[in-house]
Amino acid sequence: MANLPSIFAPTDRPLSVGVLVMEDANAFSLAACVDPLRAANRRAGRTLYSWSFLTPGTAPVTLTAGFAIRGAPLTDRADWDMLMIVAGFRLEEQATPDLLARLRRLAPRLAAMGGVDGGSWFLARAGLLDRRAATTHWEDLELFAHRFPAIDVRRDRYVIDGPMVTTGGAAPCLDLMLHLIGARQGSELAMRVAGAFLYDPLHGGAVPQQGLPATRITRADPALGRAIALMEGAVEQPPAIGAIARQLGLSQRRLEMLFADRLGTSPGRFFLDLRLDEARRMVTDTHLSLQDIALRTGFSSQTAFARAFRARFATSASQLRGGAARP
Repeated sequence: MANLPSIFAPTDRPLSVGVLVMEDANAFSLAACVDPLRAANRRAGRTLYSWSFLTPGTAPVTLTAGFAIRGAPLTDRADWDMLMIVAGFRLEEQATPDLLARLRRLAPRLAAMGGVDGGSWFLARAGLLDRRAATTHWEDLELFAHRFPAIDVRRDRYVIDGPMVTTGGAAPCLDLMLHLIGARQGSELAMRVAGAFLYDPLHGGAVPQQGLPATRITRADPALGRAIALMEGAVEQPPAIGAIARQLGLSQRRLEMLFADRLGTSPGRFFLDLRLDEARRMVTDTHLSLQDIALRTGFSSQTAFARAFRARFATSASQLRGGAARP
């Protein structure tokens, strides 16, 4: 990267952003990247941010919502201060040698580069995140860490490491853009932008991503939220429900009453469904073998996994393979 001032420093200078949109990106992630900048301009009454849409080639790209985005083809010309890559699916397929080489050539000429959701994979594949901290969508964190051992993979909502910026999905990207606006123009403008979206910006970058609405649950009952967080962190080696209760300083009966009262289910059933939901995601969104998926979701045998999976989803994992896109 060029030795340029941080984009997160106070300044009156406008910031220009190139937004590289990949095939099968999430429309919400794209909006979270761009719309806060538009709102900042509107509320400031002047152009603080400008952006242009880019595509890997000359053809439009189609988002998961089904509509197409037409942008200028990405070239070696660095016409912006920052390049943000918004991506969702088919990451390996789209990470062509030509695209990765172009990203490497662009990097020294820019003040910053960022990855939203699956966009982090392109920066990682180009070697631009090596020996840096980074994140990606929470569903892909384990695979991301395995695939890129030279990266310090964080579960954070967003990570800023020098000129490299990475986020989880759409909501963490919105948090990041509000942080950017606050750092450059002050917290008052950032709060007004958040208010325009009726968004409560409670999340700092280091707040962990959650696969469940754990923040809401924790507010309703902190002990229940902590129990769910423990389960989320122990999918591969699930402890007994009694061990979870002891870790929280509760009796097992008290923990069972909490789940029954708040969620209408038992902690054992909830934990099993949590593991099976994660297994289903791995079946549809990764190329891991079914045996690996069984082990990564805490099943000691393929038979036990197959039986539980069919009971939960009324189909086998092999039949489901290649299923629906992630929301």
